[in-house]
Amino acid sequence: MTVTETADQTDTRDPKFRLAQLFDEGTLELVSDEDDSGFLLGRGIVGGAKAVAFASDARLQGGAMGAAGGERIVQAYEIAIAEGIPVVGLWHSGGARILEGVESLHAVGRMFHVMTLASGKVPQVSLVLGPVAGGGAYGPALTDVVVLSDGGRIFVTGPGVVKSVTGEDVDMLRLGGPEPHGRRSGVVHIVANGDDEAFARTREVVSLLGAQGEMGQVDDREVGDLLPENIKRAYDVHPLIDGILDGPGLELHPKWAPNIVTTLGRVGGRTVGVVANNPMRLGGCLDSTSAEKAARFVRTCDAFGVPLVVLVDVPGYLPGVGQEWDGIVRRGAKLLHAFSECSVPRVTLMTRKAIGGAYIAMNSRALGATKVFAWPSAGVAVMGSVAAVRLLHRRRLAEVPEDQLAQVEQELADEHERIVGGLDRAQQLGVVDEVIDPARTRSAIARAIADAPALRGTHGNIPL
Repeated sequence: MTVTETADQTDTRDPKFRLAQLFDEGTLELVSDEDDSGFLLGRGIVGGAKAVAFASDARLQGGAMGAAGGERIVQAYEIAIAEGIPVVGLWHSGGARILEGVESLHAVGRMFHVMTLASGKVPQVSLVLGPVAGGGAYGPALTDVVVLSDGGRIFVTGPGVVKSVTGEDVDMLRLGGPEPHGRRSGVVHIVANGDDEAFARTREVVSLLGAQGEMGQVDDREVGDLLPENIKRAYDVHPLIDGILDGPGLELHPKWAPNIVTTLGRVGGRTVGVVANNPMRLGGCLDSTSAEKAARFVRTCDAFGVPLVVLVDVPGYLPGVGQEWDGIVRRGAKLLHAFSECSVPRVTLMTRKAIGGAYIAMNSRALGATKVFAWPSAGVAVMGSVAAVRLLHRRRLAEVPEDQLAQVEQELADEHERIVGGLDRAQQLGVVDEVIDPARTRSAIARAIADAPALRGTHGNIPL
């Protein structure tokens, strides 16, 4: 049966109403009956892409999942896997149904299993519209992109249990709302202001991953003007990203690890993923959290055949005891692994500095980049030239009078840059393919993607 009218709008928790909001108008076809299972299943078109979706019924036991509800979710995934289409979960669920006992736990476990089997094969998107707990929290966490409406809450155990066990007095908002999961934990990719925006962002994600399009005509723009003339001045990378894309992209995790930006958008009408250092935050340094964030995004794009554009302006890894103890070696290795494993076309553009190990990690030629471009303003080095001469010439500099130290350091730094070679040497070695005029950036990137084999990874998309 085809749904042509929305459900009774007196109760927005109605799963039929919510499914109708998700699918393109007039395309929703219900696959399951409206019953007491707690979940409703539908299929149709979402943002121009074929998709299947399920919605929990928060009117019944708070959307808790039992055996029948779990079977509905498994059915949705079986359809998605068989047809190679995205699957969307609309979540408002208290987890497993208590009265069904182990049977409901088994149903939740089966859901986890089928989600894992589908990982990397079909895009999985979750929209959290109300409180989700226990299995209702881990369901979205296993998917590729999580969208949270401002009324959504995600937690393993609710405030009452937390207080009884730990003595901590916390409400649902502070425990599992937009701030803790959008900024602190990284659980949520997109925080929306209200349900309407949440549905719009979800539709956008499904369209970008499920209807990726073909590379078409690309017009060039003067994007070089988006960077400050002073190469030492920090800047926000977002205008540059939007200038390279056809239009404003959809950023994932905008407030979590903001020193690196991960954005889905289109170039010439074709979906691409952008990974970019943001000098406005921590100077653009890589740290343990941003490396992990970027690694997950790279693997997501690779799993679904989304080409990557990597914008590099990175002074290195963030130093400090805290970073070492926080696992910068282990977590930074995830980004090296993600890029090295990648099969999709991936184009690197160095706009300013690319220093040390962070140069390698940001999709260098050594990790298998498809093409590496550089603007004339770019520079490559093992470390910053001033830091290098302070290490290489420390005895000589120790003898220089204090009032002359800055001048001598700069003279030695200039000499060091000439000897090491920087960008010229990188071209000679073939680790930079071409130095391009910033005005040619869009066409150069589009051509590199179009000329490369349209491959995709053959791995799952584990939540790193």
